[in-house]
Amino acid sequence: MPKKTIQRFLPDHNKIKQQKSLKIFGSLLHDANLWHLNRRSARGAFSVGLFFAFIPVPFQMVLAAALAIPFRVNLPLSIALVWITNPLTMPPIFYASYQVGAFALGQEEQPFHFEASWNWLVESLSTIGPAFMVGSLICACMAAILGFFVIDFLWRRSVNKAWAERNQQSS
Repeated sequence: MPKKTIQRFLPDHNKIKQQKSLKIFGSLLHDANLWHLNRRSARGAFSVGLFFAFIPVPFQMVLAAALAIPFRVNLPLSIALVWITNPLTMPPIFYASYQVGAFALGQEEQPFHFEASWNWLVESLSTIGPAFMVGSLICACMAAILGFFVIDFLWRRSVNKAWAERNQQSS
């Protein structure tokens, strides 16, 4: 079930190979392991994609691809998961990251208005920056770890269920 569900949402690997931003990886994109979907590649891709989804930097997709290639995890899934933080979800996710960072650093929360711009990020580095960056890193690590184990659990559960159904049908 997880494999079929995930594959429905993944783009064609030939389209991804032709993305201009990924041309910097050249022939590395021809590794077949980057395009296969199995338990190992899916759980690794979830870790990579979710990690970079919570890191507030530009070019998250390129960074996810750069980490997916040496770890040989599913590249399309890694890149797609970065889009969890999109223009609609960024404000609540990054505000929650700021709150986590403020709590971790023992700081009181400061009022601010989030803007999805590079200028806002640069200006905020001196005020809310430390708490925001620490919180983003904590949330990124937690999301990556949680994603890894949840996908692994769901994949194993799906395989065990399929085996049980197969055994039941054969008896």
